[in-house]
Amino acid sequence: MGRRGCPVTAQRLDVDPETVGKDLATLVLTVVELLRQLMERQALRRVDQGDLTDEQVERIGTTLMLLDQRMSELCEQHGITPDDLNLDLGPLGTLLPRD
Repeated sequence: MGRRGCPVTAQRLDVDPETVGKDLATLVLTVVELLRQLMERQALRRVDQGDLTDEQVERIGTTLMLLDQRMSELCEQHGITPDDLNLDLGPLGTLLPRD
């Protein structure tokens, strides 16, 4: 018996050693892409509110463009497409919003 009296069942995790590196890279890049999109939305809200100076707007825009470019490079380097980053969560839909 496992914790709290629940029976422990032997489950086998089917991991392909050939793709484990790519799978890990996909997971990490998915999390980074999700955070990038959240940061972009927050920056756009702040720009719309007028909370930022022109210099701050320029710096945020440059930073987001560079991050987007780096994400594209990393995806290409690992053979990952943007669709690979948008995990299907079943009834909840996809992880990332469709553009």
